[in-house]
Amino acid sequence: MQNLPATLAEWLAKLESMHPRAIDMGLERVAQVKDRLQIRFDCPVIIVGGTNGKGSTCAMLESILMQAGYRVGLYTSPHLIDFNERARLLGEPAGDAALIEQFAAVEAARGDVSLTYFEFTTLAILRLFAQAQLDAVILEVGLGGRLDAVNVIDADVAIVTSVDIDHTEYLGNTREQIGFEKAGIFRPGKPAICSDPVPPQSLIDHAQAIGADLWLFGRDFNYSGDKQQWNYGGRGQRRNSLGYPSLRGANQLLNASAALAALEALRHRLPVGAQEVRNGLVLVELPGRFQVLPGRPSIVLDVAHNPHAAATLAQNLNNMGFHPYTYAVFGAMQDKDIAGVIAHLKDIVDHWCLTDLPLPRAATAEQLKQKLLEAGVVPQTGAGAERSIETFASPAAAFASARSRAGENDRIAVFGSFLTVAGVMEARRAGAQA
Repeated sequence: MQNLPATLAEWLAKLESMHPRAIDMGLERVAQVKDRLQIRFDCPVIIVGGTNGKGSTCAMLESILMQAGYRVGLYTSPHLIDFNERARLLGEPAGDAALIEQFAAVEAARGDVSLTYFEFTTLAILRLFAQAQLDAVILEVGLGGRLDAVNVIDADVAIVTSVDIDHTEYLGNTREQIGFEKAGIFRPGKPAICSDPVPPQSLIDHAQAIGADLWLFGRDFNYSGDKQQWNYGGRGQRRNSLGYPSLRGANQLLNASAALAALEALRHRLPVGAQEVRNGLVLVELPGRFQVLPGRPSIVLDVAHNPHAAATLAQNLNNMGFHPYTYAVFGAMQDKDIAGVIAHLKDIVDHWCLTDLPLPRAATAEQLKQKLLEAGVVPQTGAGAERSIETFASPAAAFASARSRAGENDRIAVFGSFLTVAGVMEARRAGAQA
């Protein structure tokens, strides 16, 4: 065998250039290597897909199950700063040495099978979890569902959080087409949970066609509440007097309800008490999902990068109370519906700080500026301008400008691609260490 990379960074650099295409949908190659590695789980596996809300739902499941004393593995993607964030074992990111060991095992098993970066790393993390003697495994779908590498594992419970328009070049450009792709994680005879209040008919039809046990929001599970607390009602289980999740935002009760429906479906294998649910919801953390940082001016980090998520971000910003000016640090991929994102936020943002991102498929700051002008955002010039558009070479530079101009009662919303939020988080971390 050729010399293998010695560090995690060297491994990741190698994987980025190993397959001719960054995204290559299909399960045949992944399934072949999975079988060679003999990856299997003896504990319940929950797979979570959906356009938005996946990360929040996974984080709540992990938090509640850990409060109940279970050994939990959580796989999510993409990461914000460190690759290790993708593989959490017992609440902590996997160490470099553990990941390198699994990368070597996948490399040895794959032979002449070519794998994408995502496929290779997914198999490595699945093998890590399979060897860790866990009580529960939570896997977040990377893209779509039916052909995503995570779907080589059969879920004991599958959740689809929401279905909206995103990744159209791979999943289709209607909710019905995308709903069918998301429903691909459902399995015959197993609970299939959908927390989208208006599920596509294609998702319902697929679940029925394969004989999945379909749980629909509003029919099989629901929530109610007031400003102080909320209640979950499922098929045979009620959870009353729950505190609101520590994750902020308009859709978090939908996500929490999906998590509790999954735990209800698994209650005989993974029983969880009322206080453990309460503690789990209160203690859950997830960076970059309507994350409001302490201090002034208010700083909001949100990886909203499609119109559905942007609409939720706009609603959440409107619920925050009065701020004289709102600054946006915004960067996005070229293949996203940028005009759709801007449409939801153009009446909220006063000053746009647009940024280039370090990926070839990213939209340039100049391209984003053109989209804003097309949307009718008219910048003013000169001192005291109430509306502005500026372009920057990096998220750090865009954020530094917003910070220097914002008053203490203003707010800065950092949103768009994961790389936008990650760039600002890294800049803040570097500033704190300086």
